[in-house]
Amino acid sequence: MTASKRNVYLKTIPLTEAVAKMQAALDREVLLRTEVVPTHEAAGRVLSEAVFAQYSSPTFHSAAMDGIAVTAKETFTAREGAPLRLKKGESYEPVNTGNPLPEGCDAVVMIENVISVDEEHVEIETPAFPWQHVRRIGEDIVATELLFPQNQQVSPYDIGALLSAGIWEVRVWEKVRVCIIPTGDEVLDFENRPEPKPGQVIESNSQVLGAMARNLDCVVDRIPPVPDVPELLEKTVAQKLNEPYHLIIICAGSSAGSKDFTRSTIAKLGEVVVHGVAAMPGKPSLLGVCKDKLVAGAPGYPVSAVICFEELLTPLISWISRKPVPARPVVNAELTRKVPSKLGIEEFLRLSVGKVGDKYVATPLARGAGCITTMSRAQGVGRIPAQAEGVDQHSIVHTELLVEEKRLDEVLVTVGSHDNTLDILSDELMGLDTPMRLASSHVGSMGGILAIKNGSCHLAGAHLFDPETNDYNFPFVEKYLPHTDVTLVNLAIRHQGFIVPKGNPKNIQSITDLAGSSIKFLNRQRGAGTRILFDYHLKKAGIAPNAVTGYDKEEFTHMAVAVNVLTGAADTGLGIYAAAKALNLDFVPLARERYDLIIPTEYLDTPQVQAVLELLKSPTFKARIEALGGYETSLTGTVMEPGIGLGE
Repeated sequence: MTASKRNVYLKTIPLTEAVAKMQAALDREVLLRTEVVPTHEAAGRVLSEAVFAQYSSPTFHSAAMDGIAVTAKETFTAREGAPLRLKKGESYEPVNTGNPLPEGCDAVVMIENVISVDEEHVEIETPAFPWQHVRRIGEDIVATELLFPQNQQVSPYDIGALLSAGIWEVRVWEKVRVCIIPTGDEVLDFENRPEPKPGQVIESNSQVLGAMARNLDCVVDRIPPVPDVPELLEKTVAQKLNEPYHLIIICAGSSAGSKDFTRSTIAKLGEVVVHGVAAMPGKPSLLGVCKDKLVAGAPGYPVSAVICFEELLTPLISWISRKPVPARPVVNAELTRKVPSKLGIEEFLRLSVGKVGDKYVATPLARGAGCITTMSRAQGVGRIPAQAEGVDQHSIVHTELLVEEKRLDEVLVTVGSHDNTLDILSDELMGLDTPMRLASSHVGSMGGILAIKNGSCHLAGAHLFDPETNDYNFPFVEKYLPHTDVTLVNLAIRHQGFIVPKGNPKNIQSITDLAGSSIKFLNRQRGAGTRILFDYHLKKAGIAPNAVTGYDKEEFTHMAVAVNVLTGAADTGLGIYAAAKALNLDFVPLARERYDLIIPTEYLDTPQVQAVLELLKSPTFKARIEALGGYETSLTGTVMEPGIGLGE
């Protein structure tokens, strides 16, 4: 294949069909062999053949209680008020739990029901019945009976049963052995701790997929990245096919680019069975068979690679291993905003999930296939069926949880304006004796107010300035939440201004410098308090929005604006001082503003909100806020009232 030639996708097929096609193409009897392991080391392994008991358990009649062993028929005359006297060695024998039953005895009387007369004699007032408090031979296991059928996964309890039945070793299916091959000229080996330059990325997919495979009890190896040289990739894969692996995963190179050689490599060494699935992310996934082994091409984008593993490789590994496919807990969650989708493609949504009141709410996270942090931040994953063009706001989404369901009670759902102090709040909440997880969605101050109106969050961050009243947030609460009882608590006063490159090469001094110039400005999204602040100052300066180059270009967080300035994608953007400081950029002040937490009063007494309110009183927390730079904590933790303004 030449560097200019591109791959052509086969027709994309549903995920379930892709798995079925691979199962039909693989011979798992040839692929996975058996081995013998000691019984005490067999937990989690799958039996390749039925196991029959060698011994009974117990192997003798034994006492099930501490007491005396007797012959039941000799005790029938015992009555309350007319006790029966027994002599040691003749009509009873002392026994402890687990002792063999003495010859001729067939019952045990508990020690609590035995009256001691002297060293030789005891009395009982209740007769014993045959086999009372006795574990009979084979009560648990009978020699030669089937203990476990083939393909049963051995549990810790099963080990006890196997050893009790005299089974010292068992024949099990091998563990699936996986080799992961990263590829790409731009990929840097993380083991070298590199510093990436423009156009380079640190290789991490192999470690994500490797950890996921180990969670399925696979044995995993990974080799250093292979450059985009087709002959070298073919040679590497061919070598690994001759080693004792069952699955080879080639990371990246599965798409349709001119440097995507995974498909041609599999085709040369075997057969391509699946190329392209009707899923997003994950569409470029590749599956094939080479030398009776499963070979997969995982997409290069991290989230696509994860979907490939979870939806294709996990069921295939489970099938090869004779194990059930792991099942996640599922809840029904109300979607906080509308999500459009493409017909014919099953889409996977990463969701921030929490319990607000008596319902679960799910806020979609960024949908980019390259955003691995959305998997880290998500508590669940939802699916948009291939037959749907999207999911409406407030729709109920069946959500597969990435955490235990009870953990959702510890999630603080925050929607609204982005602020760097939320990162500190998140860290402090996780440091509590009872950790709380902050799930924040950055949709702007107005988006937070609307989330409260819809009952979709515990609190919202807002910094909305009203020039008519010279106040913050309250005028907007009164307008948009007239029937909702809320409490406003200040998080911090922060400094907003123009984030500019080090040295301020465009010499930006005020908002007037943006008018009719070539300075590339980066705006915040509609409804963001920062955008409302910018519009206010534009109007105050008599500048029309269309006079600002880049006014229609939007980002959703202060850090995103700062990164764009750092990389030269924008000359400036309005943001907080802390974002500029974090990336060693310069800052031109514009205004001080108040950032409040708007809390529905009904949630004030919930553990999550109480934890936040306690932290806001903490001197340590306030010191961490101030250390960010560009923040004042004189009002932090104060319940706000209309007219307080900046508290001056």
